Amino acid sequence: MIQISNEKLTVSLTEKGAELEHIFSKDFNLEYLWNGDPAIWGKKSPALFPIVGALKEQTYHYNGDDYTLGRHGFAREQVFTVTEQGTDYVTFRLTDNEATRLVYPFRFAFSITYLLQDDQLQVTYLVENKDEQELLFSVGGHPAFNVPLVEGTTYEDYYLYFNKEENADRWPVTTTGQIGLSPQPMLQHTHELPLHKSLFYEDALVFKQLASTAISIKSKSTPHGLTLAFEGFPYMGIWAAKDADFVCIEPWCGIADSVAATGELREKEGINRLSPGKKFERTWTATFF
Repeated sequence: MIQISNEKLTVSLTEKGAELEHIFSKDFNLEYLWNGDPAIWGKKSPALFPIVGALKEQTYHYNGDDYTLGRHGFAREQVFTVTEQGTDYVTFRLTDNEATRLVYPFRFAFSITYLLQDDQLQVTYLVENKDEQELLFSVGGHPAFNVPLVEGTTYEDYYLYFNKEENADRWPVTTTGQIGLSPQPMLQHTHELPLHKSLFYEDALVFKQLASTAISIKSKSTPHGLTLAFEGFPYMGIWAAKDADFVCIEPWCGIADSVAATGELREKEGINRLSPGKKFERTWTATFF
């Protein structure tokens, strides 16, 4: 277990998946991150790479070959190497290896840096193309935050607050994880989405091109919550396991295959393209209050 801290926060992480394990506020004596109960959902904050979501039939085509890749890719199951570490920051790095090249025929470096600044946690993804061909990839976050956050409050006491008025449809998710073709009205001229367990009974709420660049978890029963800022991430997933006491706010640069996907990686919706030797960087920030 790796730990970073400052005067406000203590954060624990693990090399497997470069995943967050704890986010603890010293000021408020509060744990913000889901506990990873394996009977409900055994992850806490997996990094999604080199795909986000599920592929159609778990397969994609590239240069005439078929490759099988599970939901959200392989990074969350790989052991990263710590390349830099200080009191309040740490950088993890994953490079292609024999196992990754069997399912993803590219040479890459994927780094994640966690940095504490006051009451904020900054999470930066850096993707580097180490190949002689164009790198095709998706990347995203999947942090799960405790709801209810404060003892004596309930799940239904909390709501999501979008920093800009939203008029956004949700894109339905099939039982096999594909995105449907007919969006459904969800956020209609509002900043707020009340939380209740049944909200996620039909899988994640998937949004394309929200107006907002930040989403907060707030409550009328407590002043405590958090704000996740995600400028530069064009897709957003909001999810919880059935009847679970958490909510995931998932900033994505990429999205699951639609039911109409061809399977060709070059044609995949939301795919990012990186020329040889180039770098791609995105940062999301969580502020705790």
